[in-house]
Amino acid sequence: MNQRRKRLGDMLVEAGLISENQLQSTLKDKNPNQKLGDALLQRGLITEQQLIEVLEVQLGIPHVSLYRYPFDTNIFSIVPKDIAKRKLIIPLKKEGEKLLVAMADPMDFYTIDDLRLSTGFHIETAIATKDDILRAINKFYDMDEGFEELLIEQGTTKAGEDDKIIDQDSPIVKLVNQILTNAVTLKASDIHLDPQETKVIIRYRVDGVLRTERSLPKHMQSVLTARIKIMANLDITEHRIPQDGRIKINLDFHPVDLRVSTLPTVFGEKIVLRLLDLGMAINDITNLGFNKINLNRFLKLIEKPTGIVLITGPTGSGKSSTLYAALNRLNGDDVNIITVEDPVEFQLEGINQIQVNPNVGMTFAAGLRAILRQDPNVIMVGEIRDKETAEVSIRASLTGHLVLSTLHTNDSLGSITRLIDMGVEPFLVASSISGIVAQRLVRRVCRDCAEPQEPTRREMEIFEKRGLKIDTIVRGKGCSSCNMTGYKGRIAIHEVLVMDDVMRRVIMNGESFSRLREIALKNKTIFLIDDGLLKVKQGITTTEEVLRVAIPD
Repeated sequence: MNQRRKRLGDMLVEAGLISENQLQSTLKDKNPNQKLGDALLQRGLITEQQLIEVLEVQLGIPHVSLYRYPFDTNIFSIVPKDIAKRKLIIPLKKEGEKLLVAMADPMDFYTIDDLRLSTGFHIETAIATKDDILRAINKFYDMDEGFEELLIEQGTTKAGEDDKIIDQDSPIVKLVNQILTNAVTLKASDIHLDPQETKVIIRYRVDGVLRTERSLPKHMQSVLTARIKIMANLDITEHRIPQDGRIKINLDFHPVDLRVSTLPTVFGEKIVLRLLDLGMAINDITNLGFNKINLNRFLKLIEKPTGIVLITGPTGSGKSSTLYAALNRLNGDDVNIITVEDPVEFQLEGINQIQVNPNVGMTFAAGLRAILRQDPNVIMVGEIRDKETAEVSIRASLTGHLVLSTLHTNDSLGSITRLIDMGVEPFLVASSISGIVAQRLVRRVCRDCAEPQEPTRREMEIFEKRGLKIDTIVRGKGCSSCNMTGYKGRIAIHEVLVMDDVMRRVIMNGESFSRLREIALKNKTIFLIDDGLLKVKQGITTTEEVLRVAIPD
């Protein structure tokens, strides 16, 4: 077995996908029962597509792309859904006594034998990626799960409706579970249920971009809304005011936390579900996409015993992930960390987290005042929204605490003017803030279909303006693993502003904003656009993505 594994490693090295050092360190650190391919995937050294292409040569087993594959849904009854999901297999076609199945692991001979015995067919295998198989199972297996009766409008009584919403085997419950499972498989961050005049549209936000998944008939809107409200413990009789709730469920043995928000619109209630995949929570600060200079600056900021560190950016720019990664870094037996959040997104062990509840007077400011009597070392405030919260946070930092918080501004320097606009005295802002991190998320170029290209004239001009030179850029041409978008996954771009005495003097004297920018440039601050363009140069993202989130001067 080791011989086969070694050969796979050698082939990956020969193909130039990994270096000999990466291979040896992976072999040394991996779990003895873990396959080399899985260990390399886990470390992000190769993609599933690259692994499959090498396995295809090594094992002589063809690989198939299930994107737009002409499935014969009649043969799905041969392999039950639970087995297909557990073993990561899907039947492709039947020819006489032969059954062709796509497998994530074609060397799993136990599964092949089980299939042969349970189906009576001679099994032939092909390789497909795990994501491809799961996507196909979620899409095609559920087509025959009794949704037809849902699609036909029925004049059911109210009592009948209630049973439908709660019964685990009813079509509406299965449909909602399927919508959630699909979202997790596609790694969506949000699910939108948009009521229109004649239909209900279901959209997923994948890698920051919304796309329509399916459209359902209008008469299904009420049962769909009621089912989600029951799951989130909301009032199903109230349709006139917005409501917020939370759902915690296990999908395919995978814990998922959903934040639910309903909003009354002209055509009924619009529902948005924010997915927090608890299994995917980033806890390591080095995985957030900081470049070396910014990472060192950020670590120095959070390792100071006092002061305020602000993380800024619009909604959905990954501020919470950065905050939690910083808290995780600081978390230890010798520190008392207390957070006040609205809502508490990820629950971290060893950290005391407080949920804001304005209905009973538990605001950010009130929570903060109570925290200060609890002898904390590090305080995290979910968001600074008003003057009162800002002032209490500043006083906490001046009395010997490290305060981490977020603010909604466009860039790092804008946070200073925002705090002064809130009514905070400039001398308090200057003396308390240690540093500000501005952050945005850009889509990564899909590694499976990435290809180098010549930069355009416009791109060369943009790079020259920022004092950078570019020879080639990398773009994805679109493949099955990125759903033909050319992008897969996201990475953050950062701007880390470290406050120094000169900046503090400028703020206290109320000098112009442009003066602050000059000092930041002098201190070699890497602005958002620069960090983005450096990532384009490394082939991680594209110029279009960077310009979508960062504005050049």
